[in-house]
Amino acid sequence: MSANLKSERDFLVTLLLAIFVGGLGIHRFYAGKIGTGFLMLITAGGCGIWWLIDIILIATGGFTDNIGRPISNKP
Repeated sequence: MSANLKSERDFLVTLLLAIFVGGLGIHRFYAGKIGTGFLMLITAGGCGIWWLIDIILIATGGFTDNIGRPISNKP
């Protein structure tokens, strides 16, 4: 995988989904991570801890889509 490949998913959409409905894992479904999205849905975002970690990862550019490409606002 080349380091310059960026996800087709939009950074702002992912961040807003995580902030407003992240406890349901909707941002993970959007990123293509269906399995972990379902786990977040049934655990209420890991009782809020997993949700908070995801928001931090998205905001700092460390969150990836289902094939490992970063979802980032960096060009």
